[in-house]
Amino acid sequence: MEGFQLSCIIVDDEPMALNLVESYVAKTPFLTLNGKFTNAMEALEFVTSKAVDVLFLDIQMPDLTGIELSKMLPKQTRVIFTTAFDQYAIEGFKVEALDYLLKPFDYAEFLNAAHKAREWFSLVKGKVGIVISDQKEFIFIKSEHKQLRIKLAEVLYFEGLKDYIKIWIKDNPKPILTLMSLKVLQEELPKTDFMRVHRSFIVALNQIELIERSQIIMNKQRITVSDQYKSQFLEYINNNSLNF
Repeated sequence: MEGFQLSCIIVDDEPMALNLVESYVAKTPFLTLNGKFTNAMEALEFVTSKAVDVLFLDIQMPDLTGIELSKMLPKQTRVIFTTAFDQYAIEGFKVEALDYLLKPFDYAEFLNAAHKAREWFSLVKGKVGIVISDQKEFIFIKSEHKQLRIKLAEVLYFEGLKDYIKIWIKDNPKPILTLMSLKVLQEELPKTDFMRVHRSFIVALNQIELIERSQIIMNKQRITVSDQYKSQFLEYINNNSLNF
């Protein structure tokens, strides 16, 4: 990842916090600061007009909270939350934040979050996280500094875990772990063979063994079909059911 740069902005209504994060950014060679804002609306206007990779974003702000702002950002912009309140951690997870820094945090914690963002973008922008064959028969994924070739026909399901994905393979008791978002993976997989059925799961349709009360049973694992994806899944089941 040598030479890989990330553009960023800082959004915080507290000037002291803003200046502290700015000093951390200045100490981090792969971060380029494009702006700092005490007003969330001004930050939103900036991000929608200029490409920004990462927002270091406070949550509790007047007029527009950090959670609300994060839902309005362009698809390519990711968030690292900075807040003094740990009760927002679950909300941060729901909007797929790259990390969550609890104030007061030191430079080591900041740098760890920044490295996480850098690796995430290196996978997505560099396309080294996942490479799918033209025939949609296999994928190459990066795991533990190696490129692994995985046959799609052997995949049971993909499980999202914060910034990582677990790939569960048939007859393999342990999953393969790779740094990537489930959303990025979903866009690349063949839609005729794989379907997202939950915020945390994409299943291989031809590997489904049993469906029981809105739960898919695969390899002794029960996967709940959430309300958000239920209609699409039921349509698939109806189209592939025998009618007597």
